[in-house]
Amino acid sequence: MKRATARLLPGIAAAVMQLPAGAQIAVQNQGYMPFTDAPINYRSNDIDDPVAKLEKELDSGKAKLTWEPANGYLRSVLDLLKVPADSQTLVFSKTSFQYPKITADHPRALYYNDDVYVGKIHDGKAIELVSFDARQGAIFYLLDEHPVDKPRFQRAELDCTQCHIAAGTRGVPGVLLRSVYPTGNGTLVPGAPQYITDQESPLQERWGGWFVDGRTAATVSMADSSVVGVAADGTPAATQAPADPAAARKLAAFTARPYKASDYLKPGSDPVALLVLAHQTQMHNLITLTNYKTRIALYNLQQQAAGAAGSASGGMVPASVTIRAKVPADLPEATRRQFERPAEQLLRYLLFTNEAPLSGLDPRALAASAFAREFAARGVRDSQGRSLRDFDLKRRIFRYPCSYLVYNEAFDSIPEPAKSYVYHRLLQVLSGQDQDDDFASLTPGDRRAVLTILLQTKPGLPDEWKQYAQANHLEFIS
Repeated sequence: MKRATARLLPGIAAAVMQLPAGAQIAVQNQGYMPFTDAPINYRSNDIDDPVAKLEKELDSGKAKLTWEPANGYLRSVLDLLKVPADSQTLVFSKTSFQYPKITADHPRALYYNDDVYVGKIHDGKAIELVSFDARQGAIFYLLDEHPVDKPRFQRAELDCTQCHIAAGTRGVPGVLLRSVYPTGNGTLVPGAPQYITDQESPLQERWGGWFVDGRTAATVSMADSSVVGVAADGTPAATQAPADPAAARKLAAFTARPYKASDYLKPGSDPVALLVLAHQTQMHNLITLTNYKTRIALYNLQQQAAGAAGSASGGMVPASVTIRAKVPADLPEATRRQFERPAEQLLRYLLFTNEAPLSGLDPRALAASAFAREFAARGVRDSQGRSLRDFDLKRRIFRYPCSYLVYNEAFDSIPEPAKSYVYHRLLQVLSGQDQDDDFASLTPGDRRAVLTILLQTKPGLPDEWKQYAQANHLEFIS
């Protein structure tokens, strides 16, 4: 899982055609792509992600995108989608379809909230967006950067999903962070390792090809650095003969930031935003994976039942036969395994069970993070003022080890019976019933805190949770 051949970070791979301003820039509905058939029907327009909602508001005149010379539509897009500019991170590796425009002098800027990722390239042709639909997962869009009377978000599919349905996204439409060995102009060094970054990645394998605020970033990670002894096009430098494979791993820190801070909405690349991004991208992917696997497993079971009913009636399914998903106890073991396996992965990631320790980062840069303040302020809090958005940033990312995406609409939209499975297992772990060594990182205090926070702040908890709270005289949301 730590290496992948996909080409992109959270951003979009899509073909850009040389057409006049306002013309179509995204390739759609061409060629094969996974999940287009039932039960997923990924190409369906029955979506309700944040960008799709905004497009409806633009069509009705309730919202308007504003273009400005310095930043195009970027500031307006962020405002309308409620994406904080303080989430800005900067990546200079050439890992976007607009790669010719990306260099250390002009890194790509990325912004995000809980549901939307926005990529902006200096002098680029289009703003890149990934917007998460609660049912379908990542939906990919482009917004032409040329000023027009009625700008539109164009859904981009085929070329995006070639990279964004891959091992790095767990095989579903999703997002990923990559850490690479870049040359000084952002070209990836051939043959050098590439890493998919998540919350389990050691710091020394993170942020290759990224800028990160803080004086220690380059000493504890791959940030703010490029490979020495390799030419800009990725070939060995003329002074190095023969090619030394080890040279692909020799990074040298930039002596100064090569880009102009004034070219961006914010002056730097926020380290806390990058830490959260590493968690959130794969959390989104695991939610989508569990969703897809459950729908596919139940659909296949229904198809088998329909086929059996048709055979019994001479090839026709009687009109009186209605195929429904069975309760978990009645499901075949093979069907349960199909969704319980990703649901268990989701549970463990949700609880940060294998989170890599944080040490060596610049505490002043972390404390100065404007993103961290804005992010924590959005947290829903229990009677003791605690929130799953509260940061630790010493030993680990968050003070209370349970993902804030438990409140997300996509989490709530996980189909049954997988959602009940996740909730049941979560209660087993937090109540202390499950003392497996895999959860040893969760102290009794961690478990009690997370359990209390969820009982008091998470709507829609199953009856099992409420019964546990009543039996143990714990306050819970009604």
